[in-house]
Amino acid sequence: MNVRLPAWRVPGWLLVLWWLARGLFRACVLAVRYWWLTAPAALALWIRAEFGGLVLAGVVLTLAAGCAGWWRWHPSSWLRFGWYPLVSRVRALFVYRRRWASVMATCGLATAFAGDRYVPQLLRVRCDRYGDELTVRLLPGQIPDDWGQAAERLAYAFRRRSGQARSTDRPDRVVVRLVRRDPLAAVVAPLPVADVPELDALPLGIDEDGQLYRLRLAGSHVLIAGATGSGKGSVLWSLLRSLAGGIRSGLVEVWAFDPKGGMELAAGVPLFTRFAFDDPDSMAGVLEEAVKRMRLRAARLRGVTRQHVPTPEEPLLVLVVDELAALTAYITDRKVRDRIKESLGLLLSQGRAAGVHVVAALQDPRKDVLPFRDLFPTRIGLRLTEPEQVDMVLGDAARDRGALCDRIPESMPGVGFVVLDGVREPVRVRFAYLTDDDIRQLGRDYRRLCDDTDQEVTP
Repeated sequence: MNVRLPAWRVPGWLLVLWWLARGLFRACVLAVRYWWLTAPAALALWIRAEFGGLVLAGVVLTLAAGCAGWWRWHPSSWLRFGWYPLVSRVRALFVYRRRWASVMATCGLATAFAGDRYVPQLLRVRCDRYGDELTVRLLPGQIPDDWGQAAERLAYAFRRRSGQARSTDRPDRVVVRLVRRDPLAAVVAPLPVADVPELDALPLGIDEDGQLYRLRLAGSHVLIAGATGSGKGSVLWSLLRSLAGGIRSGLVEVWAFDPKGGMELAAGVPLFTRFAFDDPDSMAGVLEEAVKRMRLRAARLRGVTRQHVPTPEEPLLVLVVDELAALTAYITDRKVRDRIKESLGLLLSQGRAAGVHVVAALQDPRKDVLPFRDLFPTRIGLRLTEPEQVDMVLGDAARDRGALCDRIPESMPGVGFVVLDGVREPVRVRFAYLTDDDIRQLGRDYRRLCDDTDQEVTP
């Protein structure tokens, strides 16, 4: 015979006590988590209760006056330690955390398993003058490229201008940069010239954080690609300006090639040791001379050092080519074209250690125009006409990581993305703009300290 036991029910008062305890615990957690709101509120209530409303108003006015004085006398520290940390917390609470789960779901960054939903965790928000940086803990199975592809959708979801994702030192985290105001909207004026150029960090422009952007030339070659009017001249002349102090002292030697008849580089002739233009055969000969110098220098350095250190006796040799496609693809004489390609291949593959560097600009990044693009460790993509050209210039998946070169407006020449070998994320930069008068003045102020007979102009 089966005996049925009476069902045991939880008393109602115990359920009420459980829900009250649970609610109190959550309230304590929120109070600790948002202490920057609860602590001032509790202090204000205590002052109001103990001393009255007039004392509370006096304390508030005193704090406001102290913040105003801090901002007036030392605005940089006020912004860094006072204003931006407060703005970061407010935006984290009212802009990002409030809509975080829904945005993750609509942007395809949340997932579900066994009936449970998993959302990436927002760890920290940091704000500055131009945008917000969100540090996020990745879900298992996610990689930074997933966030790079979704960065633009995240920017639009949070009402921002643009977005970019980058990896961090920790493999489980990613940083998403959402831009509120474009620091590259204004033209960048010519930057100061150092007496001795810092070849590891040449100042060329301003980056997306509003900071001075420095490019490493030592041990590298530089490729610049962009459509007509995209600002390739800004990159070339910014680079030459940053080297001008070394050119004047003899620490740097520049050989310039302008296949378009000298229209772009002729204004800087006083800066050049060799200037070749118009005649393909003569330009091929100058490149072959550069190869000979490279080999002689490499023979002297063999067994002594693995990296050339420039001196006035052994200067850094920089080959500047304004339109590389005119040398590698558009020359009708096959023998001359093959000579140029052979010399460029040798210089690009062997020149870095010997202190011979190639800086080349071009408009057409197709493979048949530039067969040895992988030999350029530093690549700069300015405004391009097609999305496919971005990966051609900057490498596979560069556009997915945020290098939207095809979306740079024509009204912003000199804006581009820089990609370095070994660095996944591109850097958005606006290079300084030099007028024709600036270039002529640069040539007068920093012309080479040598007799005019030392300079060779090869038409």
